[in-house]
Amino acid sequence: MPAHKWTFAPRFRRSAFGWRSALPVQRIKEAISEIRSAARVDPVLGAEGAVLLLEKLSPALEQVDSSSGALGSAVNRAIDVLVPVIAAADVPQAVRDRWLERLFEALQEDQMPYIESLGEHWGTLCVTPELASRWADQLLPLTRHVVQADEYGFFVGTIPCLSALHAAGRFEVESLVSLGRPGDAVSLAESSRGLNAPEGDIARRCETILLDCGRTEEAYQRYALAANRAATYLATFRAIAKKYPDRAPQSILADLIESEPGSLGKWFAAAKDAGLLDIALSLAKNHPTDPKTLTRAARDFEVKQPSFAMACGLCALRWMDAGYGYEIAPIDVLDAYDATVKAAAAAGVQAPDVQARVRQLVGAPSSLIAKVLATKLA
Repeated sequence: MPAHKWTFAPRFRRSAFGWRSALPVQRIKEAISEIRSAARVDPVLGAEGAVLLLEKLSPALEQVDSSSGALGSAVNRAIDVLVPVIAAADVPQAVRDRWLERLFEALQEDQMPYIESLGEHWGTLCVTPELASRWADQLLPLTRHVVQADEYGFFVGTIPCLSALHAAGRFEVESLVSLGRPGDAVSLAESSRGLNAPEGDIARRCETILLDCGRTEEAYQRYALAANRAATYLATFRAIAKKYPDRAPQSILADLIESEPGSLGKWFAAAKDAGLLDIALSLAKNHPTDPKTLTRAARDFEVKQPSFAMACGLCALRWMDAGYGYEIAPIDVLDAYDATVKAAAAAGVQAPDVQARVRQLVGAPSSLIAKVLATKLA
């Protein structure tokens, strides 16, 4: 059977384009469309066309001015589209082996480079863990040798090697860091977003890589918040503060608050735990905060910080009256009121003054707060 004649093939001969990027960008879009159309009818033919285009891209584009970024974006888009086409084709192992050999040779000839991001998809192109493991074994010795011989050494197979390790189930932070390429390791971990790896796992993996290499500031800025999300806001703050002891708790808290602008009151316990009582009280006064948490704070700080404790108790009653809190019962109202009164006494505030402040917080006479405290406020 005669070979399929691709319309795009002669258009992507070596140095086919001048320095302007508009025409090659258009040609790439046309080639992708042609390949996808073919793949819908014959997946194997479409995959063959995808391999062919990837082989031809760099030689054809070598004279094009890519400074605007448009051409690079077009090539990356092509890779994102073509890799699934190649991976989806049901072909004998020998055929896939030939495809991978051709693509790896194209990576080696990618001088500019244009198709270097193809290496991040190597595990996907291998399709099976067995083939990915075979490629990892093939690339790992030279990768390790180049990296260990010279910290500035480069081997085009480094990223494909890491991608193959990941696809083969051999992806471990320790092994990647031992290669001496933390940036590559992070890139590989990031490339698995949207596949099967949960976002939190990816963030934790990347954070560990950077921390192990002493890149603490980068680890914090890029991954600390996502990598340390815990069951509670307080637990999240504690996890980050423990992992980054050189960073001021106030700075960590400010970043956490900024990360969730709609949940400011939920950071009250974290601020209190860090000893940042002014910030904690500001959060409680200006943003809905769990009343039971505020009541506990009023009891806990009755002796050592009575003014703060009294303010927490008043805030607890205020947010209860506003309808915030989970399953608020009359006993919760009484607990908050009693804690407020005790803290006020410790702060030297007279009971009538406390009652007057509570009355100002109480809404309609029919509210839960008004009913429960009716006798005490009479």
